[in-house]
Amino acid sequence: MKAYIALIIGAFSISTSAIFVKFTEAPSAVTAFYRLFFAVVLMTPLFVAKHRRETKGMDRQDWAFAALSGTLLAFHFILWFESLRYTSVASSVVLVTLQPLFAFVGGFLFFKEKMTISEWVSALLAILGSVIISWGDFQISGEALYGDMLALIACAMVTGYWLVGQHLRKQLTLITYTYIVYGIASIVLSVYVALFRYSFFSYDLQDWWYFILLAVIPTLFGHSLFNWAMKWVNAAMVSMAILFERIGAIILAYIWLDEKVHLSQAIGSFFIIVGIGAYMFGKHVKRIKKIVAFKKRTCYSIKRRCYDEITKKYKKCY
Repeated sequence: MKAYIALIIGAFSISTSAIFVKFTEAPSAVTAFYRLFFAVVLMTPLFVAKHRRETKGMDRQDWAFAALSGTLLAFHFILWFESLRYTSVASSVVLVTLQPLFAFVGGFLFFKEKMTISEWVSALLAILGSVIISWGDFQISGEALYGDMLALIACAMVTGYWLVGQHLRKQLTLITYTYIVYGIASIVLSVYVALFRYSFFSYDLQDWWYFILLAVIPTLFGHSLFNWAMKWVNAAMVSMAILFERIGAIILAYIWLDEKVHLSQAIGSFFIIVGIGAYMFGKHVKRIKKIVAFKKRTCYSIKRRCYDEITKKYKKCY
């Protein structure tokens, strides 16, 4: 029960991200930089105390993967935060959280993972939903459509971040991996901010509070609860819980930002949630079937060995 409560709180925590970004007056790159920078600062005592020795086992290839992963994460945040300047929270959040769709397309293209008919149907439903949202925003304004495109590119970036990071996550603890990747992303963002000559400090006190809230609530508190719950629930359940980020963000935008939800956004969101939900459920069922089949083979093998040993002993006694 505690794990399920953690998933609910985590989903709500992540859904505040778009709202805090909307409230800030700082440029998107600066907001993204301070979100990750403050997260790294808060993680430093724990990393230094318990996890710093893990980095000694990393080779050049590991650091290359970490650098690529951090760079993709940095540009994901830049593009997503920028999309919120042009389109609504509802459209941006729904489109940017299409990463399960991008993930299995990436797995199919780069890792030759087989896709079933049900997975293709799920993908088409999700794509149809994104098209409906984009078409509705195009009729609202060209800027809204531009924001949708930025959100989709940001989604592709975060998918690449997950795919590249798989290599490191297999050998590093969660704290070490996130600390290194967040740190690299912070450096990339600081260079980006300096190149475009954005100010690092000339912001209102209110903006600084939102920077810290972005680092604590959606980055550390939200994602940490998901990873904590992974000890008791499977990854499919966590992925399903992340789907509620869209609903939470839309509700919060309606309450705090007075954003109206258009019919095209509601219909498109429905198709995307159904598509990704069906995909995750199908993956979960496939995983359960593999486990059951493995257990059956194991039990048969054990029974066969026992039967052979009993037969040998019987013949020996006879």
